Amino acid sequence: MPNHLAHETSPYLLQHVDNPVEWYPWGEDALTRARSEDKPILLSIGYAACHWCHVMAHESFENPATAEFMNRYFINIKVDREERPDLDAIYMNAVVAMTGQGGWPMTVVLTPDGRPFFGGTYFPPTPRYGRASFMQVLQSIAQAWQTQRQEIEESASDISGHLRRGFALTGEEGVLERPLFNRALDVIFRSFDSAEGGFGRAPKFPPSMTLEFLLWMHHLYDDGMALHMAELTLQKMAYGGMYDQLGGGFARYSTDDEWLVPHFEKMLYDNALLARVYLHAWQVTGKPLYRRIVEETLDFVAREMRHPQGGFYSSYDADSEGEEGKFYVWSADEIRALLGDDADLFMRYYDVSERGNWEGHTILRMREEPEAVAAALRLDPSQMATRLDA
Repeated sequence: MPNHLAHETSPYLLQHVDNPVEWYPWGEDALTRARSEDKPILLSIGYAACHWCHVMAHESFENPATAEFMNRYFINIKVDREERPDLDAIYMNAVVAMTGQGGWPMTVVLTPDGRPFFGGTYFPPTPRYGRASFMQVLQSIAQAWQTQRQEIEESASDISGHLRRGFALTGEEGVLERPLFNRALDVIFRSFDSAEGGFGRAPKFPPSMTLEFLLWMHHLYDDGMALHMAELTLQKMAYGGMYDQLGGGFARYSTDDEWLVPHFEKMLYDNALLARVYLHAWQVTGKPLYRRIVEETLDFVAREMRHPQGGFYSSYDADSEGEEGKFYVWSADEIRALLGDDADLFMRYYDVSERGNWEGHTILRMREEPEAVAAALRLDPSQMATRLDA
């Protein structure tokens, strides 16, 4: 029997319409019921292209026993973060405050008046990855709701106060001057990965606004280190598996330090921001690589993410044929069957091996500059490019 999502228009919510969980959309019906029955709210936030959202739905929300427990002890609300970015922002801030990290699917437990007191992201059906199982979490919260209510209320009040302070506008005035920029540069430099580009350790997200700042610092103050950090990061991303070497466009993030294995979904906002960063890098340096990435990325967006009736889709799913990333990975045999005599060139250029670099298949990437590949194969670079584009 369909739950309360049947009349929604969000593709993400409609993916859950046949779950045995009695999902509500966010609204007064669910909140009123939570208050009248004095039950905690289990809030699950995700989006249609999210791989781990699909995984948790299949493992837990389609499980009759899990659903029965959720329906008995919680009022369950599903939210599409692309439909309600306001709710997503509020509760993501709460999850980060409680756990130090965030992501989707987002799992938050609220008091009946909407104050968060527990949060996390993906929970497995059995204990693994160093995480408790989803049922263990639910059982602990249901018990605490009955036996530790005062502590829960105090925790919810503390977290709500933290959120109010974080969202408050102070109205202070200030002047942006070079010393402040230098302090920001110093913070960025300390987290810079001098070998692989980017900032911090994996998972690595495309740092679009940081790169814009670095290019801006070079443009205004001729800061060579700022340009170096920006260029190394831009080049490593462009040559890595996070960039779709055939179809154009960037995946949402890299799961490793080398930008090799992406989280395969593609987001509209990431590609819009990255196209602009690469455009600015081309304007600053004149390097053809950056212009090529801009053109290929915008071609991808126009070709694959434009809606026939106008506007653009917000995301491109990580899964195809029921498998994560299947559309983007290749085997050596597939390439030989498709390309014949040009297969060896293609495999050298995109670092394809018999063993593969991800689960027996290869995520295409470039380990060498195109000129180096052409020189090693004794090919004219323009002729090599023509063969690869054919």
